[in-house]
Amino acid sequence: MSRRYWVGALVAGASVLLTARAAVAQIEIHWWHAMTGANNDLIVKLANDFNASQSEYKVIPSYKGSYPDTMNAGIAAFRAGQAPHILQVFEVGTATMMAAGRAIKPVYQLMEEAGEKFDPQAYLPTVTGYYSTSKGEMLSLPFNSSSTVMWYNKDSFRKAGLDPDKPPKTWPEVFEAAKKLKAAGHPECGFSTAWVTWVNIEQLAAWHNVPLATKANGMDGFDTELVFNGPLHVRHLENLIELQKDKTYSYSGRTNTGEGRFTSGECPIFLTSSGFFANVRANAKFDFGNAPMPYYPDVPGAPQNSIIGGASLWVMGGKTPEEYKGVAKFFAFLSDTDRQVEIHTKSGYLPITKAAYEKAKASGFYEKYPYLETPLLQLTNKEPTENSRGLRLGNLVQIRDVWAEEIEAALAGKKTAKQALDDAVARGNAILRQFERTVSR
Repeated sequence: MSRRYWVGALVAGASVLLTARAAVAQIEIHWWHAMTGANNDLIVKLANDFNASQSEYKVIPSYKGSYPDTMNAGIAAFRAGQAPHILQVFEVGTATMMAAGRAIKPVYQLMEEAGEKFDPQAYLPTVTGYYSTSKGEMLSLPFNSSSTVMWYNKDSFRKAGLDPDKPPKTWPEVFEAAKKLKAAGHPECGFSTAWVTWVNIEQLAAWHNVPLATKANGMDGFDTELVFNGPLHVRHLENLIELQKDKTYSYSGRTNTGEGRFTSGECPIFLTSSGFFANVRANAKFDFGNAPMPYYPDVPGAPQNSIIGGASLWVMGGKTPEEYKGVAKFFAFLSDTDRQVEIHTKSGYLPITKAAYEKAKASGFYEKYPYLETPLLQLTNKEPTENSRGLRLGNLVQIRDVWAEEIEAALAGKKTAKQALDDAVARGNAILRQFERTVSR
């Protein structure tokens, strides 16, 4: 064999070896999340796009169940020394994650140490404020932020003689529209909601500028106390109890598992997350729209502003500097203006940067899809107050279950609305005191 052949073979062999070593050297970044359906598809696409954009890191997304399941899995994995690099945690878990100490790596520290460009002022304050310290230091990266909106079936509105371009604005108007819709082909459900406590306790309080809890709903201290057992919430629950008797209102569960009742056409009015958009677009076989949350017109100052829901990305502790560099690069990738516009327009979740919002607006996107601007208009409807900045309650996952139990007891006729909310407040405060003792040790 010729010398040229051996040189060529050696060069080719060396090339293959170097390629193999590069592949082995690629650092894996594990991302645990709770997204399903079309939103899961988007997460997979984002990971694939990042992986294709560079060769040092590989983001591997893994679905871990519902929001509570994903959060619990992440906490258990950290205790076992097997935590992912990135954990998607819904806003309910913010206080718990803030108190997690070395279990987390604050985003502002991550980006600084990795040398990645990071300007907190570039992000929408109504979104980032929820996940930041009182000094404005971002602890997690907002990802799929949303707010409650009222989705409605325009075809059903037409059939019931309602104007599809003028959805109800107040709760009394919703109740009347739901009765007409029920009589016009929706015998099992005039209206409903997902996330029963988020919509009917938390958002209801903020939208009417009524306190949910003391200490600015817990934003100013873990020694907060619940106070939502007042006239507004009692009246609202009494209305739901009365309206469910003839199915004008129909209960759809504690989380978002009942959202299919809207896309199937069963419930013509449905209050849930603005992030429901991707599933509505993919599955609804009817003309649809959304509108701001309804309000009680006799409550002074209503409507105020809504608060965010959805989730953020928390970085888990105990990883190597090289792994953290990969996470930081991925977060910079996600924060890119064009990518934020893509996430926003495909999922319905809010853009997290000012530039992305302005770019979507300048493109005329909201003229064609006005329902994607609805949550943004709600969040910025008025300057936030202590009652509407957000909420930060420890062990809120467990507290929400307690609240839901009490609402369910009232809907089942086992308690009055007042008794159910009194008990929800008392039981929730007991959990808050337990959390306060834990974090003060």
